[in-house]
Order: sequence, then structure tokens, then C-alpha cells
Amino acid sequence: QVQFVESGGGLVQPGGSLRLSCAVSGSIFSIYRMGWYRQAPGKQRELVASISIDSRKNYVDSVKGRFTISRDNAKNTVSLQMNSLKPEDTAVYYCNSEGATSLDYWGQGTQVTVSS
Repeated sequence: QVQFVESGGGLVQPGGSLRLSCAVSGSIFSIYRMGWYRQAPGKQRELVASISIDSRKNYVDSVKGRFTISRDNAKNTVSLQMNSLKPEDTAVYYCNSEGATSLDYWGQGTQVTVSS
């Protein structure tokens, strides 16, 4: 079973940047599309960015132009570069395959807090 360990979160001021990393146990080569999700307090988890095995990328409108997703199939990692962060980006961030549901395995996530 593929598992995920997210890291890189923290407290940052509005306008700042963070880079999240996801270490995947097991090969992600077999996972066609990987995604970064986030869940803010009182809200449902949402997919914010996804990337195919050949690096085609999709983003939710609210992060377009600010976030960049990447993957390294050889190193079994998926990353999310987040720039120009806003308070509304505050959430716990998770990585998983695109389309993962609450019935699938999820890692602990990494907390991102954007506040002055």
C-alpha cells in the first residue's frame, strides 16, 4: 500500500512563501495523477493542485499563478511551492492520488498558517 508523509508547513506572514514536500513510500510511478489537497477548519477537504505522470498540471482557480506542483518519480516525492500566500490559504495540506476519498489512506498532513 502506498503511504504519504507530508512536511514543510509552518507559520508565514501574508505574501510569504512555503515549499511543501510529500515523501511517498512505494512507487508513485504507478499513480497517474498526484494531488495536493487542503482542509481548513470547518470546511471540506479540497484538491488544490494535481500533476500527471508526464507533468501536466491542474490548479484550482484560487491558487493559479501562486502555487506550483511538481513530482519526482525517481525520488518518490511530490512538492508544492506556494508563493504570495494569503490568510485564506491557512489549512492542513495533504498529498494523495487525485480522486482519493475519505475511504483511502491519508497521511498526517502538514499545517500551513498564514497570519501577521
